[in-house]
Amino acid sequence: MNLNNAKGLIHTPTNHSCAQTAERLESLIAEKGMRIIAKVDHAASAAKIDETLRPTILLLFGNPQAGTPVMQSSQTAGIDLPQKYLIWEDQDGQSWITHNDPAYLAERHTADGIDMLLTNIATALQSIASAAGE
Repeated sequence: MNLNNAKGLIHTPTNHSCAQTAERLESLIAEKGMRIIAKVDHAASAAKIDETLRPTILLLFGNPQAGTPVMQSSQTAGIDLPQKYLIWEDQDGQSWITHNDPAYLAERHTADGIDMLLTNIATALQSIASAAGE
């Protein structure tokens, strides 16, 4: 799989299983004062229809202090918010954390005047992903 094919995604390898990585992310997100909104286990959903899927977990989380100004700049950004981490296992057994690049979302939604906020969001997202993957 070529991780560079999907525009606007940032991939971080993790040294842990998907389940362990999700737990680590949940703890780190809470420590940063953000709230987990939902956790979706796509592999468990596939199993319910007698299909298999490598481990794939989606965490939705956020903080209105960061998301609201983004949507005030461009309300359609709400389709991409709250923030998300996808924790997944590739065909070689390597687990990954994938998230949206805030700069790409700003470009996608033509959000202007929030460059510093986007930089802060990008730094926070990558910091959390890196710490969870260690």
